[in-house]
Amino acid sequence: MIPPDEDEAFVAAMEQVLEVYQRSEDPRCPVVAMDERPVQLLKDLRSPVPAKPGRIARRDYEYKRVDVVSAFLFTNPLQGWRRVSVRERRTAIDWAEEVKYILDEVYPDAERVTLVCDNLNTHKIASVYKAFPANEALELSSRLELVHTPKHGSWLNIAEIELSIFSRQCLNRRIPDLQTLRSEAEAWQKYRNENAGRVDWRFTTDDARIKLKRLYPKTQT
Repeated sequence: MIPPDEDEAFVAAMEQVLEVYQRSEDPRCPVVAMDERPVQLLKDLRSPVPAKPGRIARRDYEYKRVDVVSAFLFTNPLQGWRRVSVRERRTAIDWAEEVKYILDEVYPDAERVTLVCDNLNTHKIASVYKAFPANEALELSSRLELVHTPKHGSWLNIAEIELSIFSRQCLNRRIPDLQTLRSEAEAWQKYRNENAGRVDWRFTTDDARIKLKRLYPKTQT
């Protein structure tokens, strides 16, 4: 639900995101979307009973909450590429280090990377300066274009789609420790990159101006 006094801000941010999605693929200026989510590490208190002929697998309802970690997901929708990184925390420095990896390791030859993300307070250029010396932070930020989805508009983030798939396919069971989660995430990432296609995003600015017409300001003649 979008508050009426936020309509203009929503529209402006939405159209900026949709403009990015309509760009043609350009290796010099790739478009990447990112999202993140907390993941609970849960340990069984009793050993599960595996399935056997005539009986399904059984697992006791009791479990121990071990910890909460964070999964960062980056995806290039035009290339059909995803990367999942699991970290112990989701601080500004964690985010900045993930962004540095994308810039330096994934796209070292790109002039600029456009990163679509939500408005979380760590998703800012200031986080890069918090994590790295000023000269390095300036070099990184000069190659980074941040495009934020509007408040109440996380559905505009393509990475949220991939993160939802990751949650359903990889996190739909109890995972007891960080190493196991990282191993499972890496296996999912490999499978998904080898078997999934590109994202076919069809919601355009023209569509928005029709379907979300109520959000646009009424110009006076």
